[in-house]
Amino acid sequence: MSEPGKGSGMGGGMGSGAGSERGWSLSATPEGEGVRLELGLPDLGGRPVTAVITLDRVEARAFARALLAAAGDATERTFVSPQES
Repeated sequence: MSEPGKGSGMGGGMGSGAGSERGWSLSATPEGEGVRLELGLPDLGGRPVTAVITLDRVEARAFARALLAAAGDATERTFVSPQES
């Protein structure tokens, strides 16, 4: 098993600088006809935890679409809409 954040090309979530450190990592590694995702959390209840998800191509695409939709929804809620007059 590889270390979280050490996958092939999928950037990790380890930020740098004041206020940008996220403290988590995400790596994606090709595995057979699919992908292996590893989400590393350095402190969950006082212990480091790594979640490993292995997906085939169809599952990986569905997962990616769901993450993009969730990110878009969260972004829309973050910004206040201009008030209509």
